[in-house]
Amino acid sequence: MADRLGPAGDIDGPQQVRARLEETGYLVDDGLATACFLALRLHRPIFCEGDAGVGKTALASALAEALDAPLIRLQCHEGIDASQALYDWDFPRQLLHLRAAEAAGLRDADRLEDELYDRRFLVARPLLKALETQPSVLLVDEIDRADDEFEAFLLELLSEFSVTIPELGTLRAETPPVVVLTSNRTREVHDALKRRCLYHWFDHPGFARELAIVRRRLPAVSARLAEQVTALAQALRSQDLLKPPGVAETIDWARALDALGASEADPDLAVATLGSVLKYREDVERARGLDLAAVLAARGV
Repeated sequence: MADRLGPAGDIDGPQQVRARLEETGYLVDDGLATACFLALRLHRPIFCEGDAGVGKTALASALAEALDAPLIRLQCHEGIDASQALYDWDFPRQLLHLRAAEAAGLRDADRLEDELYDRRFLVARPLLKALETQPSVLLVDEIDRADDEFEAFLLELLSEFSVTIPELGTLRAETPPVVVLTSNRTREVHDALKRRCLYHWFDHPGFARELAIVRRRLPAVSARLAEQVTALAQALRSQDLLKPPGVAETIDWARALDALGASEADPDLAVATLGSVLKYREDVERARGLDLAAVLAARGV
């Protein structure tokens, strides 16, 4: 652990956080490095908002690697509830235990009830796992896809890092997990949840930064191919697309062209692999109407 981020008291400041994250291959700016440091020192969640593919989810993975801690992920969706996110009772095992107790002649109802709602029959879902695992990184992914009721349910956990289970009482984390919440802003998340977090907006990176990310993630790809694909992705974002490509799509595009044996972004091959970077028919049609060779020439790559 000497070369990893240790407990909050062992972290000198944002620059150490930045250096350790960059060791994992995740490049951060000063604002995000500061937010991560404060999250570790103050035990505050980080609320990451921005378009899909700009590195929000990857931040949680990088933090887990830097901290040498397990990443526990909760993927949000419409209708998610406490039984899916926090805990549930293992009813089949409870039923087997009940039948075994009856076969053994146990008739004490109070004792049976106590045994049925014992910790061994509790199935820990991601939120409870994160509270019980020290250290850990909890990723609450795409919170904007969950319902308002689920947001309200999260408030106790993010405020006190504790949950109340009626049959067992209140369970509290000895060491709070590092919490990363992400939102693609498909809807506005309530202020009550945001107020409990440190906020960071993830914008699309500039050319130099995006190229550095691509080179870091795909070191085997030729430098020219990485530069050209990054330039093309930047050009596509300037178009009126339904879904502008994120950095993740830029990496996928470069990886696809490299898999086809390309050492540079031949325009015809780039068009043939547009499915790696664009996910809507209208966007693909618009991209096909661009003179990709002219785009590369204009950018000097």
